[in-house]
Amino acid sequence: MKLLIAYLAIVNVVLFAVMGADKRAARRGARRTPERTLFALALIGGSLGGVLGMTVFRHKTRKPPFALGFPLLLLLHAFLLWRFAPL
Repeated sequence: MKLLIAYLAIVNVVLFAVMGADKRAARRGARRTPERTLFALALIGGSLGGVLGMTVFRHKTRKPPFALGFPLLLLLHAFLLWRFAPL
C-alpha cells in the first residue's frame, strides 16, 4: 500500500509540474508538451495532478477532452482505489 501511495504521489506531482511548464511554454511561444503525454500521465494515475494543474494554472480548461477527461479519469481512479486497494 505504501508503494502505491508513493507511486500515485509521484505521478500526480509530475503531471502537475508538467501542466505548469506547458502553460509557461504556451505563454512564451516555446516548445509544448504533447497532449498525448499529458493524457498518458493522467491515465497512469496522475488524474488528480492534472485536475489541480488545470485549476491552478488555468490550463487546458477550454478543451473538452481535458475539461471532461481529467475529471472522469479522477473519478475512475478514485473508484478503483476504493474498490481494489488493500486497506
